[in-house]
Amino acid sequence: MHHTTHTPPDAAVAAVDAAITGRHSVRAFLSTPLERAVVEDILRVASRAPSGTNTQPWRVHVLMGEAREALSQKILAAFNDPAERAQHQEEYAYYPTEWRSPYVDRRRKVGWDLYSLLGIGKADKERMHAQHGRNYTFFGAPVGLMFTIDRVMQQGSWLDYGMFLQNIMVAARARGLDTCPQAAFTQFHRVIAEHLQLPSQEMVVCGMALGHADPSAIENSLVTDRESIEGFAKFWG
Repeated sequence: MHHTTHTPPDAAVAAVDAAITGRHSVRAFLSTPLERAVVEDILRVASRAPSGTNTQPWRVHVLMGEAREALSQKILAAFNDPAERAQHQEEYAYYPTEWRSPYVDRRRKVGWDLYSLLGIGKADKERMHAQHGRNYTFFGAPVGLMFTIDRVMQQGSWLDYGMFLQNIMVAARARGLDTCPQAAFTQFHRVIAEHLQLPSQEMVVCGMALGHADPSAIENSLVTDRESIEGFAKFWG
């Protein structure tokens, strides 16, 4: 049986590539609201992500308006009180407990590149704290997404979840919107679970800011490096 290979038009390749490569973590948003229908479109497209035996392990809580603001205030209250903050720990290890090269070097570079753009010095703990705290306002974005997963699901479902998250970010770029995926929320999973009235079997995966990037914000000019293909790929045969 003969199969005809359809070569996609150059414009289609360019559009997909632009949506993928144009994605970066935006840390300052305009307050311009988003229509619920736009968010629904993005989630509908993203839900075509693959998942093992079509389990679709994702659950999304879309926070707008007062619901978003109230969660931000609850988390900031805990974050800004050192005694209270110490009571909140991540429920799963997003990062390694033991850092080594090249990962620790990349991590340090992106941190200091961001802080130097913002004029935050290494000794300026107060401004570092304030900048980190901006995570919990979704960096001013009008839409905050909170992602949860059933505790019964295993590591494979977390891989599937990553593809779903990426789909959201790429679909957002295709619509001229930007995002910031945020693991920072995981520390305050108990605050989030209470706010969203999560059942005990539902676990917080991460958060994400969604909206229009503020073009005047210096932090949005940060472009992170990527390893060359030679650095991460080995060709066989």
